[in-house]
Amino acid sequence: MQYPTFFNEVETIEIVDPLSMVLGAFEGGNITFNYLDVVKSAGHSCPTVAGAYLITLKALQALYPHDTPVRGNIKVAFKEPMEEGVAGVIGNVVSQLTGATDKSGFKGLNGKFARHSLMEFNAGLHSSGRFTRVDTGASVDVFYNPNVVPPLPDMQPLMQKVMGGSAEPEDIKAFGIFWQERVERILIENSDNSEMIRVESVS
Repeated sequence: MQYPTFFNEVETIEIVDPLSMVLGAFEGGNITFNYLDVVKSAGHSCPTVAGAYLITLKALQALYPHDTPVRGNIKVAFKEPMEEGVAGVIGNVVSQLTGATDKSGFKGLNGKFARHSLMEFNAGLHSSGRFTRVDTGASVDVFYNPNVVPPLPDMQPLMQKVMGGSAEPEDIKAFGIFWQERVERILIENSDNSEMIRVESVS
């Protein structure tokens, strides 16, 4: 399986999942997610998928500054309805990483380890998303603006060819390279750029 090498450079997300420990999936419940994992599930790598990964990474770091984040202990809310724009795509990535789902998730074992009803859409927020610890109630708002990192000018004419069905194989390959170049700049060069992504505590 071949993929852009920068995928391996993206910071990983370390979590502990008590359910996976109880059911014997991972010793100690310790799980490491990387960007490649979410790309496999999403089926593609783009500024939206990259942003969903980044907002989760930054939110968990803020909510658990001294401890390992606990999967299934995090509520997530989004300002848009699930059907609007890319909200559903972002929700799927965040769900994979945090375990949070709306109504479709795991119902629990004897009242423990439930994952459903931990994700809310159309929440009327001003941020891109709000992450809340179930155990402490601590919340952070995360703001993500990929427009801070625009695509290179050479990508636009190639996109028109690809979308219009007139692209040659070499055009398609070049378009993919330019596309991932932008994703790389988002995930690697601008991951700490406060104009693109920032976290604010909710009082």
